[in-house]
Amino acid sequence: MASEADLRARLQRASQEHLLRFCAELAPEPRAALLAQLEALEPEALRQHCQRAAAACARPPGPPPDLAARLQPLPLERVGSASEGDPQTRRLWEEEGFHQIALNKVAVLLLAGGQGTRLGVTYPKGMYQVGLPSQKTLYQLQAERIRRVEQLAGERYGTRCTVPWYIMTSEFTLEPTAKFFKEHDFFHLDPNNVIMFEQRMLPAVSFDGKAILERKDKVAMAPDGNGGLYSALEDHQILEDMERRGVEFVHVYCVDNILVRLADPLFIGFCVLRGADCGAKVVEKAYPEEPVGVVCQVDGVPQVVEYSEISPEVAQLRAPGGGLLYNAGNICNHFFTRDFLRTVTRELEPLLQPHVAVKKVPCVDEHGNPVKPLQPNGIKMEKFVFDVLPFAKNFMAFQVLREEEFSPLKNADSADRDNPSTSRRALLAQHCRWALRAGARFLDVHGAQLPEQLSLPGSAEPPAICEISPLVSYAGEGLEKYLRGREFRPPLILDEAMARELRP
Repeated sequence: MASEADLRARLQRASQEHLLRFCAELAPEPRAALLAQLEALEPEALRQHCQRAAAACARPPGPPPDLAARLQPLPLERVGSASEGDPQTRRLWEEEGFHQIALNKVAVLLLAGGQGTRLGVTYPKGMYQVGLPSQKTLYQLQAERIRRVEQLAGERYGTRCTVPWYIMTSEFTLEPTAKFFKEHDFFHLDPNNVIMFEQRMLPAVSFDGKAILERKDKVAMAPDGNGGLYSALEDHQILEDMERRGVEFVHVYCVDNILVRLADPLFIGFCVLRGADCGAKVVEKAYPEEPVGVVCQVDGVPQVVEYSEISPEVAQLRAPGGGLLYNAGNICNHFFTRDFLRTVTRELEPLLQPHVAVKKVPCVDEHGNPVKPLQPNGIKMEKFVFDVLPFAKNFMAFQVLREEEFSPLKNADSADRDNPSTSRRALLAQHCRWALRAGARFLDVHGAQLPEQLSLPGSAEPPAICEISPLVSYAGEGLEKYLRGREFRPPLILDEAMARELRP
């Protein structure tokens, strides 16, 4: 370990020597921990990071003045749909996706480095239960979808196949996530096919360009955003592991979407048959000001433009058909070829520009007393997974139905949207639709048939509580043999055991 004098000299070169101002007060163990943390910070990189954070934060917010003239919607030939167009074409896409899964060429990669702070919990979001009848967590739902899609592909092609699950965690989420998976026996997946790795951490920075001390003996650190994926892939030789397994195509997604379809054969097949090296699922924006990024083109190049960068006038623009001109909402759900990821990690990652997030960062005052700020006091620099879209040689977007594939869990129930209640309703409403389409009938307590409502307002409860295990149906398929012509008094919990009882 470098001496304190050496570290002080290095920090002076980075204009960050204040990080040692309480060092003399520390007992040997916390002092050693602080010095070890500081030794890992390369001086020139630290200096540039702090300067870049302060400069970026000082820039005026809002859209760049010339952005509107440079924007274009995606060309129609670069957009596919999960629900519109020729059904036969969609069947071909799905069959190609299942074929690639059966060949063991598809992996899924979960972005799970963030904490559940806005949700009001201290543990990783994937461990959260939204209040389903089964009490399943997000992690369990996702694991069971992997198992089901492996089963479906294997049955179609008469083989056993594996979809490896790569999980990018952070310093905050790795240990609890690993422990949770072990406690739950990896949800009956082979532990060798669940690969956890950790993204990098970056110092939080004050508005005047100084790294923040969280405690006297610790620099405040934060994950480098979900775009930290690309450096983490290189740090942990993840692409080499994929190559050894024969993986060619990677489905990347965020942990908090309760409706996410892992290794979606339709999406995978669409991207493969279109020759895409990079793809993104999108949903139609619900309203012009919806706070989601828009997948579009800037100077003819695909990218995601954040909602804060689009003026209200541009957001309101209409296409000839009457819908929003810029309607392709980004949902952090991506397809990449392994070759594309290799090029990004080896050549292009340094070109990614970090984004500014102004946050309330726990810190110490000038006397070393801990402070929990009531107002934002620091800057966290993040990269986003979609920052690589402009590098794609053949980018494709795939529009999916929001009610079938997107309901994020970001906030506590005190918020108006994207909370546990909206996530729970979205999943139960989806399963109720699946059951009704499969021919089930639901009865009230008096034996009268409940209305068959296939379309509901976003805030409405489904007419009947119905939860279908992912192990029984991945996307609504195969339910007729269990449900057609049968009557049920809710709640209906269709798990594997009940499916065996109902099978003709």
